[in-house]
Amino acid sequence: MVVRIGHVGPVSGPQAHYGKDNENGSRMAIDDLNTQNVVIGGKKVKFELQAEDDAADPKQGTAAAQKLCDAKVNGVVGHLNSGTTIPASKVYNDCGIPHVTGAATNPDLTKPGYKTTYRIIANDLALGAGLANYAADDLKLKKVAIVDDRTAYGQGVAKVFAETAKAKGIQVVDEQFTTDKATDFMAILTAIKSKNPDGIFFGGMDPQAGPMLRQMEQLGMNNVKYFGGDGVCTTEIAKLAAGAKTLTNVICAEGGASIQKMPGGVEWKARYDAKYPNQFQVYSPYTYDATMLLVDAMKRADSADPKVYIPKLIESNFKGVTANIQFEPTGEMKNAAITLYKYVDGKKTPL
Repeated sequence: MVVRIGHVGPVSGPQAHYGKDNENGSRMAIDDLNTQNVVIGGKKVKFELQAEDDAADPKQGTAAAQKLCDAKVNGVVGHLNSGTTIPASKVYNDCGIPHVTGAATNPDLTKPGYKTTYRIIANDLALGAGLANYAADDLKLKKVAIVDDRTAYGQGVAKVFAETAKAKGIQVVDEQFTTDKATDFMAILTAIKSKNPDGIFFGGMDPQAGPMLRQMEQLGMNNVKYFGGDGVCTTEIAKLAAGAKTLTNVICAEGGASIQKMPGGVEWKARYDAKYPNQFQVYSPYTYDATMLLVDAMKRADSADPKVYIPKLIESNFKGVTANIQFEPTGEMKNAAITLYKYVDGKKTPL
């Protein structure tokens, strides 16, 4: 019996490094499952991955979701971006196939209450608030500026940071926006510099954050702290910042524990690096767990039919690489951890 798991992420375009990392995590889980002689409903199972590209584009995201529905896959891991995952979640709900994201963090994802939508990482309420609390309590910042990339993710996390910062008595002196395709931020940064903030929060991804850090250095903004959510919290950002000294001012937040503190993180990462050298970014341990979680529910239901095993997903108590995964009734993860990071000598280091 063949059981197919779909995976969707941006494997083309400027965010391809995230998408490939995510796909690798799912692929590694499929390879591991195929060594385990899994039996479901009395039949030995061969697992296959059906990988699709959404290029971080919402339209392509729904098209990929529809393609997986039409192919009648048994479950889906994805998507990466909130802007693609939120519209795709309706497609999966309508065709009755569950999807698990280990990357999309906008809280709106679980608001419709679909029984097919699951998230195994902290959402932006936790990330944005954690960063704002650190800015106020630990760094004692007085003034911040906010920039977002107008995506569901970027706007969502920036809004939470701004609201929490204001509640903590930090003054938001400027709010600017850009796009997830831009590379020139000189006009925005010049406007921000005139307001003299202690910190900038950027809601967006590393293809924008890297050049922004270089341009901050060019403008002499070397003492301004730079905050971001999991979208900037990558190994790639050090390359994209191309030696800018401002990298040392970055403080970013990621859902989950650091690899060192994940229950199976260190051993898993060694296996991943051997299989996919120099490709690790952020979310592959989560896409690995998401794949395993779907199959765990199938085993407990003794069926790979989504109608039969979906009720078992919400009851999960799965010991994953990243965490022990249990769900709230909404499909949000219970007790999701967050970790703050900085960059020391270009290396991402837990605070």
